[in-house]
Amino acid sequence: MARVRPFRGLRPPKELVEKVESRPYDVLDSEEARYEAGDNEMSLYHIIRPEIDFPEGTDEYAPCIYEKAAANFIKFQEKGWLVQDDKPMYYIYAQTMNNHTQYGLVIGAAVQDYLSGAIKKHELTRHDKEEDRMKHVRATDANMEPVFLAYPDNEILSAIVKKHISETPEYDFIAPVDGFRHQFWLIRDDVDIQTITETFETIPSLYIADGHHRSAAAALVGEEKATAHGHADPEAEYNYFMAVCFPMSELTILDYNRVIKETSHYSTREFLDLLSEDFEVTCMGYEPYKPQKVHEFSIYVEENWYRLQLRPGRYNEADPIEALDVSICSRLILDKLLGITDLRKDKRIDFVGGLRGLGELKRRCDSGEMKLAIALYPVTMQQIMEIADNGKIMPPKATWFEPKLRSGLVIHKLS
Repeated sequence: MARVRPFRGLRPPKELVEKVESRPYDVLDSEEARYEAGDNEMSLYHIIRPEIDFPEGTDEYAPCIYEKAAANFIKFQEKGWLVQDDKPMYYIYAQTMNNHTQYGLVIGAAVQDYLSGAIKKHELTRHDKEEDRMKHVRATDANMEPVFLAYPDNEILSAIVKKHISETPEYDFIAPVDGFRHQFWLIRDDVDIQTITETFETIPSLYIADGHHRSAAAALVGEEKATAHGHADPEAEYNYFMAVCFPMSELTILDYNRVIKETSHYSTREFLDLLSEDFEVTCMGYEPYKPQKVHEFSIYVEENWYRLQLRPGRYNEADPIEALDVSICSRLILDKLLGITDLRKDKRIDFVGGLRGLGELKRRCDSGEMKLAIALYPVTMQQIMEIADNGKIMPPKATWFEPKLRSGLVIHKLS
């Protein structure tokens, strides 16, 4: 079962939310955060990217950075830019992109559910990134940014959400940069709060959609605190971490495409001929061609788009990892033809989230920066669930969820 609880969120006053809110820490670098914060002293970047308060070039992992995050967090509370709610509650967070709205419940998720596997993951985490977020959580004693979870659709939860979104939202704004609409409601009703808690107890598992490093850091720090206190208080806030849970049917997973600097020693004609051993290759001309179904790919090379349709018998249908298009692409194109075996370290390859569109793939090739682009059909939520349920791990750079959660709408204090 999934154990969740309401919490007393720390939030910006309604009139300040657009001053405080920000993009997540891990979708931009220090330079971008410095630029976006500008002269806005209320920007959450001063807490989640506190290196912007130091001279350019300062090591963003230096101890003084985490100390500054903690100091700025205190400052935000003292200034009234963040104010704690008067009672524990759940929240509803809605995101609208391209006329599609997804409604998530903001909850406290149980650390023990993460450690036991009831909250299921599908990606590996890097130790350095995990350690960075653990230091940040320790320093601030709070979950600054939520983990992005998914749950199987549930009629009871949907009815509660539908009831509350008929009311005027607490926050309602169009975010800069992404241009998407973000709305936020408070669930203060005690009966609805209890129903949400009890309904999640009937759900066997939750799934991490995005935020594997945040969830690992939050859970491990929570476990550290529980151990330090002898596990004496199972109701302590540090036993839970902040997450936004969306019903699976509402989520949008975009394609996560590849651009490659070279086609090894092959000419374009030779490369296409080699591809035809495993794919039916069709020239589609100058207009961008987007894959229309699973096991269909498109490539862009020398100002032409080609459709690749996988030939039969090229993967083990019983293996959910091998059946993924990202795996097929890696095995039959990147590894077999180009010798690219390590997607995390090989400098010849880069990755482009589907929000940028096929035009970005074309632009990077036409500029001469890259030689070849490969567009993939998006991974499905069903594939992610199957892999997570089987305790397996997705290949690198397989999923791209959009829109990203904005940070600063609510914060969860651990004590």
